[in-house]
Amino acid sequence: MHPAAFQDYAVDLLKNTPDVQRVQSLNEAGDAKHPYGLAVTVAGREVRWQMIGQLAEGAKHEPPTAAVQGAPAPFEAAPVTAAPDAWLAGVIGAAESPEIATLDVWSAREGGGDGHGVTITWHNGEKTFVRKL
Repeated sequence: MHPAAFQDYAVDLLKNTPDVQRVQSLNEAGDAKHPYGLAVTVAGREVRWQMIGQLAEGAKHEPPTAAVQGAPAPFEAAPVTAAPDAWLAGVIGAAESPEIATLDVWSAREGGGDGHGVTITWHNGEKTFVRKL
């Protein structure tokens, strides 16, 4: 899924999530530096996320890669007090999208040195990297 489409999907998903007071694109939040991303106010604090896409092997930007459905990604729910990327991955995983193959929480990786973010691997081979700013 391309970052623009995922951004729209994530806005809809987060608007219906408990503890989220506000969701808007980074552009709406005044950030013109990052073309895709979200500003999410959850449990009284704002967290900003940048979204970057990676095409499937051999794919082109046009036409977009067709969606492929499979088993939803396994996930672990996390409270808003957990690492921000663990919480976000839990919200995305709880939606049980049949297009998402895996969710990789960066702060949960061995060594934990990659910062906070989530790599979403789609069943069609594309990836979306959601990085905490």
